[in-house]
Amino acid sequence: MSLKVALAQIDIAFANPQANAAKVAAFTKQAAQGDADVVVFPEMWNTGYALDQLDQLADPDGAQTRELLSRLARQYQINIVGGSVATKHGDQFYNTTLVYDSTGQAVASYDKVHLFGLMKEDQYLTAGDRENFFRLAGVSSASFICYDLRFPEWIRTVARHGADILYLPAEWPAVRIPQWRIMLQARAIENQAFVVAVNRVGDDPDNHFDGHSLVIDPLGKIIVGDGSGEQLYFADLDLDELKAVRGPIPVFSDRRPDLYR
Repeated sequence: MSLKVALAQIDIAFANPQANAAKVAAFTKQAAQGDADVVVFPEMWNTGYALDQLDQLADPDGAQTRELLSRLARQYQINIVGGSVATKHGDQFYNTTLVYDSTGQAVASYDKVHLFGLMKEDQYLTAGDRENFFRLAGVSSASFICYDLRFPEWIRTVARHGADILYLPAEWPAVRIPQWRIMLQARAIENQAFVVAVNRVGDDPDNHFDGHSLVIDPLGKIIVGDGSGEQLYFADLDLDELKAVRGPIPVFSDRRPDLYR
């Protein structure tokens, strides 16, 4: 079985949800025209890190984002891993991933579990407390957000359910891209899964981002990506490779969780 994924490495207009929604719509259309099965967006694409403006900018209950992604998925008959957006629930704000299938039906949602103090997330956002494991386009999948990458125990906790693809949207600053690449390859190897990681490009008042979105196979090989600039990457995932990798080295069945503390 093969799956064609599209990685929307976009620039995010700071504190401008309307402009960013238009860009997401345009890139979804391009992905569908390229015959992608799944399109993936970066982290916090609706607002960027305008955290001190979330009371005015965050999407209440995620309603506008849900309507947009559902409509686009249905219109273009494409599955969408909706990066993540700033959402507001009551008086709390979250960094939320929304996933839709090609009929426009909601498949999954995820609130970022690990909040990144260096970008002040812990001052404005509420951390999630649930994992996100789901099936999309017939494939067992899991999704995480940016800083989650630095917590292999969390990714393994979710991947142990049998995830074939690990999705990771991000706003990962350019200064730390060398670590980004290494950790993504490690997560692919140790979980024997494909990794699809989408990072933004451009600037906000405090950070510079230059992409380097990546698709990595279960042996840690970079399939596509690792460039800068706003662009749409395509990659074909040969999911039959998973059997060849997992068969000789069954890391999940060989685990010793009774010893792990």
